[in-house]
Amino acid sequence: MKKTILVLMGGISVEKKISLLSGKACVRALKKKKYKVKILNPKGNFVDEIRKIKPKIVFNALHGRFGEDGYIQSILEAEKIKYTHSGILASSIAIDKVVSKKIFVKNKINTPKFFVYNYNNGLNIRSLIKKSKINFPIVIKPINEGSSIGVYICTKKNLNQNLKKLKKYKEILIEQYIPGREIQVAVMNNKALGAIELKPKRKFYDYYAKYSSKAKTKHIMPAPLQSKKYKEVLKIARRAHLSLGCKGITRSDFRFYKNKFFLLEINTQPGMTSLSLVPEIAAYKGIKFENLVEWMVKDAGYNR
Repeated sequence: MKKTILVLMGGISVEKKISLLSGKACVRALKKKKYKVKILNPKGNFVDEIRKIKPKIVFNALHGRFGEDGYIQSILEAEKIKYTHSGILASSIAIDKVVSKKIFVKNKINTPKFFVYNYNNGLNIRSLIKKSKINFPIVIKPINEGSSIGVYICTKKNLNQNLKKLKKYKEILIEQYIPGREIQVAVMNNKALGAIELKPKRKFYDYYAKYSSKAKTKHIMPAPLQSKKYKEVLKIARRAHLSLGCKGITRSDFRFYKNKFFLLEINTQPGMTSLSLVPEIAAYKGIKFENLVEWMVKDAGYNR
């Protein structure tokens, strides 16, 4: 008889709606595979609820802070419950765009020039941008959000206006904007699975483009790159996955510009919705959605 799986979905991050979509899709897949499934939206005193259920395995379908930043992973480790995706350290590093980018640089992986801006230090942001040799347009974004939440491409004219929108974060990432092609790579079981190209109708692959069918983002699988370049981006994604100590499945987001790949970030808990990229890449490789989800369950462990 198959084990009971507790699916954690929803949560308290700004990505809870996406988590619910991912979670529902995974619940359907697990039921197709004849697993007994229980669902928990972890908020409030949810640890008591987990203890009552006594699951052997948790499918972590949470997105964003408190779900993929090491927080829930720490709780599950303490409760000695196996869980899907990366462990405490890899999760906390990957969601922190500053720490992860420093690791990419150390591992000779191209990433856009960047610096951290603190709203309280009183320094002139334009002089900091100039000192960092970053040219407009630039990208500003929160250090530890996902799903392109709070990401703005700024010109000299709209910089101040957009900076005001992120003031609640106190510290943000300032990054060189890299034009070019959007390439995303899935890594599964420490092996690169494939690369897909996205052609959003919008300025970039933002929250709306990711999760709304109305955005009409074009997905091209496999990414139409020269064979040598296709293999290169798979190799870089695998190296990034391993350099952060990730486990299970990850998705790396690249820009391809002037024949170079620039890694923007790595996602330790990629979306599992009907528009999500990892299931699409897996399907191209002959892995059905329910088999992908079951593999994740079988791969669950104590992932410190």
